[in-house]
Order: sequence, then C-alpha cells, then structure tokens
Amino acid sequence: MLTLKGKNIYLRALEPEDLDFVYVIENDEQIWEMSSTQTPYSRFLIKQYLENAHQDIYEIKQLRLVICSNDDASLGLIDLFDFDPTHNRAGVGIVIAEPENRGKGYGSEALDLIIKYGFTHLRLHQLYANISEDNLSSVKLFENKGFKKIGTKKDWNLINNDYKDEFLYQLIYVH
Repeated sequence: MLTLKGKNIYLRALEPEDLDFVYVIENDEQIWEMSSTQTPYSRFLIKQYLENAHQDIYEIKQLRLVICSNDDASLGLIDLFDFDPTHNRAGVGIVIAEPENRGKGYGSEALDLIIKYGFTHLRLHQLYANISEDNLSSVKLFENKGFKKIGTKKDWNLINNDYKDEFLYQLIYVH
C-alpha cells in the first residue's frame, strides 16, 4: 500500500536542496505562532538540521516531510513530533508555505497521507494536534479528518501581548 503518494501531492524526505525552502518557512514571522518560535533561524542551523534529517524517527522522535505537488513543486511541510513508540502516539503539524496554495486541498491530502503512514508503518494508536483558538482553517481541517477536540489549554500562548487558548485534538485509530 502506498502511503506517501496521493492524487495531487506526495510526501518526501527532506533533501539538502530544501535549504532555501525551509529557511523561508522557518523565518516567516506570520507562522511563528503555530510553532512557538520567537527567533529567526540561520541558514547555517537549517543546513545542519538538513544534514541530520536522515536520522530515524525512532532515534530523534520526529519526522519532517516535504509536501510536493505532482509536478515536484514544494508546497509545505508536515511533521510528526513527540513520537512515542512506547505508547504509540505522535503529534502532527502542517504548514502550506504560500498563502495562494492554501485552501486548495493540499493540506487535507497531506494530512490523509500522514495519518495513513502513521497508522500503517509506525503502528500508531493515536495522533494529536495543538491548534490555536483562532486558527479556524486548521480546526476545520483536523475536524474534517476525524480529530476530536478533547481539551482547551486556557491562556496557553502569549501572542502580541494577548493570551490565546490552544485546543488539543486527538485521533485514535480504531481497528
């Protein structure tokens, strides 16, 4: 069963050539809120990260994949993080880099693929996502994939001198 190839996109491992793409995403202040980032990343640090991206998910407890269109354009990134093989769970995060590529179904298809990959190859029992209260497109995306809101972390993130709630979503694999 192919788990990383969809109808309109596919997911692939990071390559050294992704340096500029990852650099732009990691230094986009408009999405720092989603990743709890507060400082920019240097090209040097991202280059080091890419040089170690080959490490196994069981070693580093995370996996970052590039979301690519069928014509090989890099559209975004999807991550499994906080991978816990003892309890068979992982967090999932996704970003589509360019605003003009959002709302076209790429994120939805990428999330379908990472869910299938996680439950098939990693034998995960559950995936979870942390979503800011005002990220309505992500709330809709994850709810449409069957994720259930199981909690609210009150005043969890301080963004521009304003505390925002963060929702915890969970998808449990049912055999």
